Amino acid sequence: MLYILDETVDSNLTIKSIGHQWYWSYEYSDFSSIGGNLLEFDSYIIPRNELENGFFRLLDVDNRTVLPLHTQIRVLVSSADVLHSWTVPSIGVKADAVPGRLNQIKFISHRPGLFYGQCSEICGANHSFIPIVIEIVNIDTFYSWILSRIE
Repeated sequence: MLYILDETVDSNLTIKSIGHQWYWSYEYSDFSSIGGNLLEFDSYIIPRNELENGFFRLLDVDNRTVLPLHTQIRVLVSSADVLHSWTVPSIGVKADAVPGRLNQIKFISHRPGLFYGQCSEICGANHSFIPIVIEIVNIDTFYSWILSRIE
């Protein structure tokens, strides 16, 4: 028996976001390093004592999720422990991160910049300390960032 998933638009880039207590991890499954390893990283909140000028307390992270401008993005969302919610209101996306389930959201950003979000699920006492930072950049900057991460 063959199952076909109906998709109205094919995505140009897929990333996977996994919620943990108290951080997000990301996998760029379309890119791998020379050794075959996935491009993946964890994204933690920056502690208040390590904040630099221009950073936002409780919103900035040590590893931003970099995405290209004018590209159909698919984000696969799941959780490693409890319910989370991957929410970035200024982009208009929200998906529940449920252990054992894979949800997806799609979007295209038509303007570059930094977009901030947080877990919007009551996943524990520190759930508001799981920020999300999306950095939308032009395609050349995106490819330079990818190359710097996989080498």
